[in-house]
Amino acid sequence: MRRAQILDIALWAALAMPAILYVARASAMAAEDLEDLLHPSGELSARLLIVALAITPLATLLPNSGFIKWLRLQRRSIGLAAFGYGVLHLVFYLVAMGTIDSVLAELGATGIWTGWVALALLVPLALTSNNAAMRALGRNWKRVQRLAYPAALLTLVHWLTIHGGFIVALAHFAPLMILELIRIYRRRTPVAATA
Repeated sequence: MRRAQILDIALWAALAMPAILYVARASAMAAEDLEDLLHPSGELSARLLIVALAITPLATLLPNSGFIKWLRLQRRSIGLAAFGYGVLHLVFYLVAMGTIDSVLAELGATGIWTGWVALALLVPLALTSNNAAMRALGRNWKRVQRLAYPAALLTLVHWLTIHGGFIVALAHFAPLMILELIRIYRRRTPVAATA
């Protein structure tokens, strides 16, 4: 087995391990206690989404980094894991709420609908994160994948309104914002001509 394959397997194991632990804990908990798993599963989903989005600007800043090149190849896996933990977060929420009436009663709250919409935006990304979809969509594939940006923004609003903690949320999202601002600045700033 090649080193790259071993690294790929190790990454998938690392991405899957928290889900296995969450599900094991959930199976031993009463439905009303599942709220204890809401924050960690949602936070992990947000962190993985941030990492997936940060890879491209990092690659422009560090084009010769072997690690960043490897991360670029893993971006789909990381993005799919972000979606998977978002779904797990939703499952824990629905079970903890207990009834559809309870879910619908909260739906108008900013912290709730932003989470629903963020996850909904990730659905087409997850469905098209494969080579067949890339070929079928052609240039439109990148347009679909750009839905990750509004999903990230909605995730930030969801985090701020549900969990509060502006400093903690900002600490997670600020690096991505800074990297994206640098990437935009470098794209708009003409490169000096070399002699």
